[in-house]
Amino acid sequence: MKLRAVKGTNDRLPADQPRWHHVIDAAARVLGRAGVQEITTPVFEFAEVFERSVGEAADLVVQKEMYTFDDRGGRRLTLRPEFTAGVLRAFVEHGMHTWPSPVKLWSHGPAFRAENVQRGRYRQFHQVNLEIVGTAAPVADAEAIALFADVLRALGLRGVRVALGSVGDPSDRAAYNAYLRDALEPHAEALSETSRERLRLNPMRVLDAKDPGDRALVAPLKRPLDFLNPESRAHFDAVAASLDAWGVPYDVDPGIVRGLDYYRRTAFEIHAEGIGAQSALGGGGRYDGLVSQLGGPDVPGIGWAFGIERVLDALIQAEVAVPAPEGPLLFLVPMDDEAVTEAAGIARELRAHARVEHAYVRRAAGKGLRDADRSGARFAGLLGARERAEGVVQVKDLASGAESRLPLRDLPDWAVAEASAAQETTATESTASDAV
Repeated sequence: MKLRAVKGTNDRLPADQPRWHHVIDAAARVLGRAGVQEITTPVFEFAEVFERSVGEAADLVVQKEMYTFDDRGGRRLTLRPEFTAGVLRAFVEHGMHTWPSPVKLWSHGPAFRAENVQRGRYRQFHQVNLEIVGTAAPVADAEAIALFADVLRALGLRGVRVALGSVGDPSDRAAYNAYLRDALEPHAEALSETSRERLRLNPMRVLDAKDPGDRALVAPLKRPLDFLNPESRAHFDAVAASLDAWGVPYDVDPGIVRGLDYYRRTAFEIHAEGIGAQSALGGGGRYDGLVSQLGGPDVPGIGWAFGIERVLDALIQAEVAVPAPEGPLLFLVPMDDEAVTEAAGIARELRAHARVEHAYVRRAAGKGLRDADRSGARFAGLLGARERAEGVVQVKDLASGAESRLPLRDLPDWAVAEASAAQETTATESTASDAV
């Protein structure tokens, strides 16, 4: 058997890393400016963490496709299928409810679901996740949604649009689920197997059906927004009012639902227009009962997550330029045996200031310059007997072809100046991107 990656997982090769870090760095920059702190939790938890959070009537994907196993000590563990439960377990365990409120946390990393593999859906996938815990204020919901949109715009995605809805309070959900059962149970035989199971466990999820026959049956039915009590309606209107005031575009989606039992009131998705049918990049909602469900105090919260793979796919489809792999500032070419060790020593010294690489064997000038160009370097530095005698390095700008002979003692200052100029250009481009 030829060894290869497991189906539904992917290797992230060196050429992929700049795009990947582009997404994570944009999230860190935008969320950090809003006072959101980064937290890292384990990729596996006791199975009970997720079983408590998803509830008995959870989405079938989460119910049936979690990777749960017994370790060598007989403990039931689960690879995280989503971030919220693990982050809130940490919130409870470390007493974060005593911190200044609200506590704003973000995470990124892999999650795992044993689902059917298709474009944008993998068994090991990666997310950026946000949680705002400790406030029930509608403005927190609006801020969470706006920050999601801000991250996507900082990445260069235009036409980002929010689909905004509400699943109401538990009493609203109960009333709506009863309505759906009454309306759909007489037609249960016409529903797909998945929708029949959802009708039994969590009727609201039937609205997410992809089967054309299921969609035709639910099309004329009322939606969750029609069942909101006055308090839930006021909360929804306040969230919308804040988004209006901040100029965050959204569409009211009366039928938006979330798959897990812990959601309350605000529910939303974010789409990137113009990239085809698979336009949803992520979503989230309010989960006011979840912290207490995990053994903590009764504090409210709201959160969201987006798939990094989905966002990168959207950037490609939208033809948004993403960073290419960055080459070294300088590639040193030793042109005789004595220069090999000399080039390595110079590289070690200059790496305090910039990325510097070198050839490991002597190279003729022409071949060395080709090596430097293939490495993506901005400059090549030639070292040979003549340069050694003069105490210089022959530096060539690989873009313009301009050459100069720099004294060895001046190389550190030169590297600092060139690296700083490149960083200033990158910072200016990032700021301009964030501001659009």
